[in-house]
Amino acid sequence: MNELLRRISIDPDVCFGKPCIRGTRIWVSLLLDYLASGMTEAELLEEYPQLTSKDIRAALAYGAEAARGRFISVPMEKRAG
Repeated sequence: MNELLRRISIDPDVCFGKPCIRGTRIWVSLLLDYLASGMTEAELLEEYPQLTSKDIRAALAYGAEAARGRFISVPMEKRAG
């Protein structure tokens, strides 16, 4: 597994089970949409200070795997409580 993909999580109880940056409610697809619209990494990091450069690269890695039509193995999480 691409090491960056460990930064992505899927939890059925968080954001409708959409892939998110681990520990946040920030959808991978949202980051990809912003990048596709021309937003820079610096602008994303300013808008979402809880993110790191590796988180953004993880979103790109996830998108690349999805575009290849491959099964993307990310751990399922269940919130405690």
